[in-house]
Formats: sequence, C-alpha cells, structure tokens
Amino acid sequence: MRRTAVRAPAAEAAPPPEAAVAAPAPVPDSAPEPQRLRTEFEFELPRGYVDESGTVHRTGTMRLATARDELIPLRDVRVQENPAYLSVVLLGRVITRLGGLTSVHDGVVENMFASDLAFLQDFYRQVNAEGHTRAGVTCPHCEQPFEVELGGSRLGES
Repeated sequence: MRRTAVRAPAAEAAPPPEAAVAAPAPVPDSAPEPQRLRTEFEFELPRGYVDESGTVHRTGTMRLATARDELIPLRDVRVQENPAYLSVVLLGRVITRLGGLTSVHDGVVENMFASDLAFLQDFYRQVNAEGHTRAGVTCPHCEQPFEVELGGSRLGES
C-alpha cells in the first residue's frame, strides 16, 4: 500500500526555495531619462501691466517659490507694517518675466491693476501649494466633479 504525505493547505504551504530569493531585475542597456521638474509657468494677465511709456505687458513667467522667497519678505519693513504687502513683495521675487520689461520687482507688482494682482495671487497658490495650475470644481447643476485649467488662460475661458 502506498502512503502519501499529508499536505498543508495551499495558503500555509511554504514557497519553493527558488521562489524565496527573487532574481534581480535585468538592467536595461540605457537607463530611462529622469523626469525633469517643471519650475516655471507661463501666464497671461487679464488686463496687463501698463509701464511708464503706456506699453501694456500681459504675458509672463512665474517660477516656483523657495522657502527663502517666503521668508525674506517677512523681514521687509513694509510687510511688518502692513501684512497685506507680503504678496506684493513675494510676487516681485517669483515673477521672472513680464512682457518686454527688463526686470520685474515689487515696484512693478504694486502698480498692477487689482484684478491682475488677484489673478497672480491665485496663480501663485496653484503653482506652489498644489503643484499644478488645475483646480477641482463641481458643477452646480449636475454636481459632477471635474478640473479646470487656471494657468495661462484668460478670465472667463475654460
């Protein structure tokens, strides 16, 4: 009479020895190129900055803010006297290009129209806090969620 060993249920069975040690994954001939972090974002102001000669500057570029960008303005006397001035100083640091201007600084930002300042504050928050320029919204009629692109679009466009 032939006897067979009692087998453990499949869930309790030990893996075969060759499965216990995984073979190393083959190394591809050429390593994939690492993904680059996007650090600059283009925008278009709703109205535009008007310089001393009357030229309107609407398109620009904003870079990601660093911790230093957010800390240095806190030492500024204007910000200490009026905390609302923080966004003006901060935007003056992170806007790298605006139309044909040779330099962008807080003096340029403080002379922008209020609607352009509000646009740039929202754009800054989207780029730096969430890492993209899309916002999640919900349709007020059907209550379906969807995303809208905020960066680089004109007011009223989607």
